[in-house]
Amino acid sequence: MDFNNLVRMRRSCRHFTAEEIKPEDLQTVLRAALMSPTSKGQQAWRFIVVDDKGLIEKIADAKDKGAQFMKEAPLAIVVLGDVQMNDCWIEDGAIAAISMQYQAADLGLGSCWVQMRGRGLSDGHAADEVLHGILDIPENLQVLCVIAIGYPAEKSKPKAEERLKWENISIK
Repeated sequence: MDFNNLVRMRRSCRHFTAEEIKPEDLQTVLRAALMSPTSKGQQAWRFIVVDDKGLIEKIADAKDKGAQFMKEAPLAIVVLGDVQMNDCWIEDGAIAAISMQYQAADLGLGSCWVQMRGRGLSDGHAADEVLHGILDIPENLQVLCVIAIGYPAEKSKPKAEERLKWENISIK
């Protein structure tokens, strides 16, 4: 699929089949992350691939809202940044995350960004803190998001051209 159509067709997917992702497809998705541009070429991001259902369920419970659908996903990729290495870790991680999502879509996989940075539980525990405990993440790394990936359980419609907010663009 050409990039123009890929952009139109890629939608957040929150319902997945139980089908496992092929190892070569996972490698292709991860390659897209590793090829993504980074500030000063420092590659301050790190990724944790989780395919254990029990761990994915714990990750989904790391914040109160917006992550429960991940329990259906056969795969989750935790996107982290090394805060000691580069102050642009958030931007670099976001670029890598969307690169993975577009690559996943190109392979026929569905994905959804699950925001973790700045989110948490009603008891005051930050999602970042919870995930550090679940995944034994080193202290210098902070969690940006988790990308849930799997085969879509339903077909998404392309983005509607008439809903684009062209008025949000200024040309000077």
